[in-house]
Amino acid sequence: MIVGYARTSTLDQEAGLDAQVRDLEALGCERIFQEQVSSIGPRSQLAAATDFVRAGDTLVATKLDRLARSVTHLGTIIAELEKKGVALRIVNLGVDTSSSTGKLILNVLGGVAQFEREMMLERQREGIAKAKGEGRYKGRKPTARAKSEEIKALAAQGLSMNAIAAQLGIGKGSVHRALTAEKPAA
Repeated sequence: MIVGYARTSTLDQEAGLDAQVRDLEALGCERIFQEQVSSIGPRSQLAAATDFVRAGDTLVATKLDRLARSVTHLGTIIAELEKKGVALRIVNLGVDTSSSTGKLILNVLGGVAQFEREMMLERQREGIAKAKGEGRYKGRKPTARAKSEEIKALAAQGLSMNAIAAQLGIGKGSVHRALTAEKPAA
């Protein structure tokens, strides 16, 4: 069986997810697992896909960065699939781990992809540091602090922290911090 896995990092990348699903369907994937979650967060559908596949199956992803976040993570995925007798295919690279050459190429390309990502993050940090030094970088506006009064008003109405967080589109921890910020320490 050919099983597909598609992922985008954010909900506003709907077109990218649709394109991946379309490509996986065209490749004959009989089952496709898809999710919209950051590569560093828990990925329930990737776990479901690796649990679902059986010996002789092939797990297919359209791009390497949609599947793994690092060489270590890629190695873990490959090892788990190998243990089950499942091949991995990355479409845009033309790589298939059903052969030893495919495994080697995938590991080398995974290393290059990780290096590229680390270089991008380093340049980003340098750019932020430069902008901060010039007084041009302010960072993200603190959304929860700006909603502090709203949080307190909703809490006074008896809403739970989960309900407040959902209504205002912020995290439960932010609600907790806003509610406990002015309370004196005992």
